Amino acid sequence: MRRKKKENRKIAQDAKYNSILVSKFTNYLMFSGKKATAERVVWDALEEMKKAKKEDAIHLLEQAIKNATPLVEIRPRRIGGATYQVPREIPADRAFALACKWLISAARAKKGKPMAQKLSEELLLALKNEGAAIKKKLDTHRMAEANRAFAHFAW
Repeated sequence: MRRKKKENRKIAQDAKYNSILVSKFTNYLMFSGKKATAERVVWDALEEMKKAKKEDAIHLLEQAIKNATPLVEIRPRRIGGATYQVPREIPADRAFALACKWLISAARAKKGKPMAQKLSEELLLALKNEGAAIKKKLDTHRMAEANRAFAHFAW
């Protein structure tokens, strides 16, 4: 018997920017249900980016996430006793989730500054196609390219 189809939840817009993108990003950043803290961090980071670039904060966030979004990923597949790293295209919602997680984990890995400042720095680096999140994306693409010979195992 087949499973039920996954229903996507309707996510409410952000209170300050009226943006679903900011709301989703806040949800990825949130720890232990502390949404108010996560919102404050994201809003402060967006304000810092706005001051640094003199542009719309939502547009900057959108562009940074777009730059960090991977196109393919590697999935392990066991065939005949051997495990192959099979490159696969990523659905848009998973690609967005990976980009957000990579940006946030790269910001968390930095030390010695408030989280809002670390997050804004990482987003600004992603705008310039630099930083740890972009490196992770490029490494993933490089791995997929190296294992392209096993692409026929993706079914």
